Amino acid sequence: MKLLDRYIIGKFLGTFIFSMLLIILIVVVFDISEKIEDFVEKDAPLKAIIVDYYFNFIPYFVNLFSPLFTFIAVIFFTSRMASRTEIVAILSSGVSYTRLLFPYMLSATVIAILSLYLNNFVIPHATKKRIEFENRYIHNQFHNSDRNIHKQTSPGNYIYLQNYSTEDNVGYKFSIEKFSKGTLYYKLMADNIKWDSVKKHWSINDYYIRYINGMDEYIKKGRRLDTVLSFTPDEFGRKDNTIEAMDYYQLSKYADSEKLKGSSNTELIDLEIDRRIAFPFATFILTLIGVSIASRKVRGGIGMHIGLGIGISFTFIMFMQVTTTFAASGLVSPLIAVWIPNIIFSFLAWYLLKKAQK
Repeated sequence: MKLLDRYIIGKFLGTFIFSMLLIILIVVVFDISEKIEDFVEKDAPLKAIIVDYYFNFIPYFVNLFSPLFTFIAVIFFTSRMASRTEIVAILSSGVSYTRLLFPYMLSATVIAILSLYLNNFVIPHATKKRIEFENRYIHNQFHNSDRNIHKQTSPGNYIYLQNYSTEDNVGYKFSIEKFSKGTLYYKLMADNIKWDSVKKHWSINDYYIRYINGMDEYIKKGRRLDTVLSFTPDEFGRKDNTIEAMDYYQLSKYADSEKLKGSSNTELIDLEIDRRIAFPFATFILTLIGVSIASRKVRGGIGMHIGLGIGISFTFIMFMQVTTTFAASGLVSPLIAVWIPNIIFSFLAWYLLKKAQK
């Protein structure tokens, strides 16, 4: 690695870290001012606010905006190099434009790999702690408003609930149907089921069971039946950001489980898996765009480069949000949705590289 490489890598990563720290400080101050009433009203301990919330909020924020701040960092320090005619001097000394890109792409690789690892293994566990804090001290109590809930708990086993109360952990108008080779052989219907949090099982009240064997049928009735079922109250609780709190292996297992149950949110799960892979690759694309724009010395200087860079980066984020919305609504495949912005901006990066001052 030559002196030039170390110089550019130092500038790249140094500017990236500095801009991140500056923005994080501003965001934390605004977040505290917005949530201070909730902290005081619900007596949130200072240690919990710092350790459980902000120590887990900051990695999430850093990773979420890492491609954006990578772009801004590249624009900023490359514009300064161009304004001081350093880029012209480097290219005039015989260094090709492709060779000039090497330290940029090496730095982007470090950030992308770190983002990929954080996305899939570190941030999900931090998000879980952050969500637990928010549910306890910020959000109001969750009420499940779903009606006519159908789930497949295992192959051939189906449950139904008219509605479920998260406040009391009670489900109403409950039924279980079990099939073997497409034939119904067991059906349980009950007025309600209630979760026993001490014994960790369900109490089925006022139940009616049909045992079916061909043309023969046996009926059993009862007032109460304590049993273990293949689901827990957590499946009916707050779903906001639940999938964000799972690492890659947990999310893959959860995706298989939800597809088995016939869940309606499988698109969101696939979208989250694909997004965690595709999003770090934006670092390379935005780095190339940033170098192509900022390496040319223009009359507007750094201000013009930064303004143009911020406009492009926010356009990229807008594209990501729009395509994500289409995928969540089922109009577009999740895999296609998360890669469309990368593909479109890859063509933009290629065009700008062709037009860059060499």
